[in-house]
Amino acid sequence: MRLAPRVQRRALAAAAVALLATAVGCAPQSDDAAGATPSGSSSGAACAKGALSTTAAGKLTVGTDTPAYEPWFKDDKPSNGQGFESAVAYAVAQQLGYDKSAVVWQTVPFNKAFAPGVKTFDFDINQVSISDERKKAVDFSSGYYDVRQAVIALKGTKAAQAKSVADLKGLKLGAQVGTTSLEYIQDVVKPSKEAAAYAENDQAKAALQNKQVDAIVVDLPTAFYITGAEITDAAIVGQFENRGASPEQFGLVLDKGSALTPCVTAAVDALRKDGTLAKLEQQWLSDAVAAPVLK
Repeated sequence: MRLAPRVQRRALAAAAVALLATAVGCAPQSDDAAGATPSGSSSGAACAKGALSTTAAGKLTVGTDTPAYEPWFKDDKPSNGQGFESAVAYAVAQQLGYDKSAVVWQTVPFNKAFAPGVKTFDFDINQVSISDERKKAVDFSSGYYDVRQAVIALKGTKAAQAKSVADLKGLKLGAQVGTTSLEYIQDVVKPSKEAAAYAENDQAKAALQNKQVDAIVVDLPTAFYITGAEITDAAIVGQFENRGASPEQFGLVLDKGSALTPCVTAAVDALRKDGTLAKLEQQWLSDAVAAPVLK
């Protein structure tokens, strides 16, 4: 019942942003268009480079969680330009006309990035999968990475011997709350034991090491990093097939109805078209290329 005034305020705010965007250059999207699909492209002329209506004038504010995990970031320092997502963020910034010195990083908890409410960042990059449910609260750019979910278990355990989704059903599985990893457990595996949900991946990894769960689910590149550098007595059991005709994709998160959405989407599309995303993927995620498929 208390949501109605807030919705009205948000609608008025969105209208004001749209008018401002028309004045400064980047054409806004309607809420319906922004929420239906990852936002469409926008011409370079419509998005004046380095002169967008950003949170801080002349700056581009980028959000991500802490700790910032490898291989997406390196040394828990998003600002160093190392790791796939850090590199992608700076490549998008450059496309938008902002050099590295104009990028400001902000700590944003994973779940808060796509929760309802006005955002304090221009876009967030944190392995957030594009979904219809999330698009009710926020905008997404087009996808910058196609991802699959994977299962990790300690070597020599029953879980490590699983060859199919059916083999996982009797296991105690865990994943970070609010992630598609947890959704895969609940919607694809449908285990007989309730899944364990953790606030952070570090907690899920600790639960695996302490044998509080039989296996955990994370995205595939993270699975390769965990088993190769963090829990070396663990192994990748396998990866899930994609659900539906389209692959799961990570997208940049923006405020609902943001005037920046078409500009950021155009930047991601340009990076995909010119091969930059593929080069960055090869550089930072090349090890995460193969794992058995669980059917």
